Amino acid sequence: MFNLPSLYEMGIMLPAIVLGLTFHELAHGWVADRLGDATARYQGRLTLNPLAHVDVIGLIMLFAVGFGWAKPVPVNPYNFRGDMRQGIMLVSLAGPAANMLLAIAGSVALGLGAWKLPYGQDIVLKIIYINVILAVFNLLPVPPLDGSKILAGLWSGQQQWLYTLENYGTIILLLLLFTGIIGKVLRWIIVPLYHTLIGLAKAVAFLVS
Repeated sequence: MFNLPSLYEMGIMLPAIVLGLTFHELAHGWVADRLGDATARYQGRLTLNPLAHVDVIGLIMLFAVGFGWAKPVPVNPYNFRGDMRQGIMLVSLAGPAANMLLAIAGSVALGLGAWKLPYGQDIVLKIIYINVILAVFNLLPVPPLDGSKILAGLWSGQQQWLYTLENYGTIILLLLLFTGIIGKVLRWIIVPLYHTLIGLAKAVAFLVS
């Protein structure tokens, strides 16, 4: 059942979601480009223009049910220099890392006085919170999430388990989401991380006061 947030809530969530998705996908493409695969660059995906990254249906689903998606950045690992499996791992790690950097940047901005701007505190708090969620959620080792490819890069043995899991990954992910299991598990990681970043904002505010 759809449970849309209020217009105000949607208004302060929109910058956070768009920034998070844009930087997440840009980071994937940028790292792939550094490793020798220019596919994303040729397709105009190495840009901060959100129109290149945000999927309208995925965005609506994020507001409606709390689960959505962006336009995946095209990556051809056969173009990578060096070890292909390690390259895939680095490209996959780049997205969640970009979200965490955005969350940290939001904390610093909040400490430096972003709360003084109109609606600044609410918007920046959403930027921090949503980017923490995006980072942690995407690290889950379930295809098609980044975490499955990161785990594959760290796993030195046979990868047959990953190929098997990919056949059922989306179904497993949807079941975990709509039964609420993921939310209950990830809350133990997301909430402490969020409060740590709020503590960082307070520390920055204290230092500049």
